[in-house]
Amino acid sequence: MSSRSLFPCFTVLFCVMSFLAPFSNGQLDYSYYERTCPSLHKIVRWNAWEALRSDSRIAASLLRLHFHDCFVNGCDGSVLLDDTFYFKGEKNAAPNRNSVRGYETIDIIKAHVERACPSTVSCVDILTLAAREVVVMAGGPFWPVLLGRRDGLSASEEAANEQLPSPFEPLDKIAAKFTDKGLDLKDLVVLSGAHTIGFAQCFTFKERLFNYQDSGKPDPNLDSSMLSNLQCTCPDTDESNTTLTPLDMQSVTRFDNAYYRNLMNNSGLLESDQVLMSNSQTADMVKSYSLYPHLFYEDFAASMVKLGNLGVLTGRTGQIREVCGSVSNRMFLSSMFSLSVRQSLSTVLASVCMFLLVIV
Repeated sequence: MSSRSLFPCFTVLFCVMSFLAPFSNGQLDYSYYERTCPSLHKIVRWNAWEALRSDSRIAASLLRLHFHDCFVNGCDGSVLLDDTFYFKGEKNAAPNRNSVRGYETIDIIKAHVERACPSTVSCVDILTLAAREVVVMAGGPFWPVLLGRRDGLSASEEAANEQLPSPFEPLDKIAAKFTDKGLDLKDLVVLSGAHTIGFAQCFTFKERLFNYQDSGKPDPNLDSSMLSNLQCTCPDTDESNTTLTPLDMQSVTRFDNAYYRNLMNNSGLLESDQVLMSNSQTADMVKSYSLYPHLFYEDFAASMVKLGNLGVLTGRTGQIREVCGSVSNRMFLSSMFSLSVRQSLSTVLASVCMFLLVIV
């Protein structure tokens, strides 16, 4: 068959690919909103500062909200979606219910962004930026954030229950969940350092205080003075289950490396934190981060970049929600139309090329 006989097929291929070009997937970029929403960073930064000024816990809350979003089927803002008739979302999953917070802050930032740049910036990009900003404001490291993520169209309570690490799980199971996301043991140790800020409810560690591993006794590895204080704060009654205790009592609201020094002194609050000292590889990393804060900051920034790029939606996939708690119906239909057009044209292209190949 001569190359000339294939010309009609190549012509059709070129035309259809040209038509499909506007529908192709985009790429994340640091300057993604430079022209379409130049005030984005200023808006996020100002509102994040306002939130932190009125609520010292919001830094830990937004950082955790970002982690819980990205760890369940990728960074797509699914954790922000309310339940609907069509799906049960992640807000009421066991790891999130009456625990994860910061939704109102993201909604406030989104409202300001919408006024400045309507239907332009995704909720997941706002959450990713806001998490970075509050960490920096709390004294933590800066990391560059690629932008251009699209919001997901659904959420899954089941996926959140299955995929999110639990403070009650052993190290090997938590490590396996990180591996499933393309993260490694170093990322696990580094991102656990986020527990240098924030609080935990008593029920997440109370077993260590009174009935460790069904022994009827406290965890023998827990620092004795810390044990006494915690038993006073979290008595062995159901009424204390939701009482809050700082994850890092040395620097409750300051992002630093004190978390690792606590682990070295057997003063980690959660068993899933202190267990990092039970493995030689993770224990060595804990020791390094306890001694060299700049090393922790550098590695934390690198791991946050990896986390923020997990399973992102770009181009015409997903949508830009107008309100973070619900899928935008107008944009949902637009997304479905774009997908339908691409699939239909792909089918037509294949059929035309096969026909041309048969007749030439």
